[in-house]
Amino acid sequence: MPAVPDIEEDHAIVGDDGPDDANYCGREGTVLRREAVPNSRGKYHIHTFGCQMNVADSERMAGVLESLGYSCTEDAAEADVMVMNTCSIREKAETKVYSALGEQRKRKQDNMGSLKIIVAGCVAQQEGEELLRRVPEVDVVMGPQFANKIGDLLERVEQGNQVVATEQVAVEEDITAPRRGSDLTAWVNVIYGCNEKCSYCVVPYTRGLEQSRRPEDILREMTSLGEAGYKEVTLLGQNIDAYGRDLPGMAEDGSGRRENTFTDLLDVVHAAPGIERIRFATSHPRYFTERLIRKCAELPKLCEYFHIPVQSGDNDILREMLRGYSHERYRRIIDNIRRHMPDSSVSTDIIVGFPGETEEQFQRTMDLIRDCGFDRVNTAAYSPRPNTPAAEWDNQVADLIKSDRLQRLNKLVMEVATERAQRFHGRTVEVLVERPNPKEPDTMMMGRSRHNKVVFFAGGPELKGKLVHVKVDRCNAYSLFGSIVDGP
Repeated sequence: MPAVPDIEEDHAIVGDDGPDDANYCGREGTVLRREAVPNSRGKYHIHTFGCQMNVADSERMAGVLESLGYSCTEDAAEADVMVMNTCSIREKAETKVYSALGEQRKRKQDNMGSLKIIVAGCVAQQEGEELLRRVPEVDVVMGPQFANKIGDLLERVEQGNQVVATEQVAVEEDITAPRRGSDLTAWVNVIYGCNEKCSYCVVPYTRGLEQSRRPEDILREMTSLGEAGYKEVTLLGQNIDAYGRDLPGMAEDGSGRRENTFTDLLDVVHAAPGIERIRFATSHPRYFTERLIRKCAELPKLCEYFHIPVQSGDNDILREMLRGYSHERYRRIIDNIRRHMPDSSVSTDIIVGFPGETEEQFQRTMDLIRDCGFDRVNTAAYSPRPNTPAAEWDNQVADLIKSDRLQRLNKLVMEVATERAQRFHGRTVEVLVERPNPKEPDTMMMGRSRHNKVVFFAGGPELKGKLVHVKVDRCNAYSLFGSIVDGP
């Protein structure tokens, strides 16, 4: 996973749960496990904005492009095909996209139009034809559901067309292997889209309705990853706990629960040979069950890590957000995790400055942070988004107040995470070695613990891909430092 981005005025990822803005051409320091395709059609570059779902989509698009004979370049200025995989969850993310488009627009004008510009992802889905009117140099505007159709859309461009592909269509099973950004860890989509209607969120409008993949297709992908030497898989879904409710044969069984839920899927994918660790994200508190926690405790490959966004600690704000749970319900989830898997790491998302939020309501969120003891928190100031009810309300919170609350929240989050991390001091943790430490590549390696902590330790590149045990002697909020030992 990429490094922690700098804290911005309106958003901070306090932790390292995925990219906020990254150039994509694999990941630095990795060797990809697929044969290079001869460069017969030129070079491509993908600039990925946003979440892990976007990273997975970028990998799928890269796989299609390489199957067509394009090769990847890390230098956008060399690209014959420039893909911007966009995020619209906050206004600043959109602003970044249009800024980057301005640079590519000038390149295309200078190159007499030979450059092909593709805008993919959530901004593309949201803007549609309007994006072409604003930046007529763009060749393709495509929603997330067309990620594995990028080759077909490019073919239409080569026939002299500008293409807008934003209609809601079912996501087909991929027939082209993704161009994975790592040869050790992989993203695997299990459900696309989201049926929730949170009053602040644009995702249901940009990613469409929920669509679960079949269990056998997911297992087949994970089995192939294990055969290729991958050690860890993160199962992805915008609302992963909703997995399966759109699949056929979902009648209630005699126990009063539905079959083929996400909990049942974990039994299926746990059998994938070669895969030694499994994570998943993102969970919705409305659907998160004690049965799921017990299943994670039972299955040895499931890591001790949960990401469960709470958004606010105040019930009135949660009601206005249309989240469908109370802070008491959320606290019971955390209590159940700590009862069944007491050593687990838990991360969450928080929005401050939601319309109408008072100082008293904000303090209830601060109380929840203290009480739950999160290992990391993704924090954001509320950003009005098009097509969402909250954007139209007249009780918007002033930007200065939002900024002040965000700074106070981030300070508390850092204090709590630092305190929580100290439980690892003097302990031995299992680490999957991923790559050399970029700051000391000759003598230091880095990897990730089962608790999703980045761990640094002395060692050489021959350790890459191995599971080692590291005794921790120093703990920062989001990283651990130690030395390799013989066993746990």
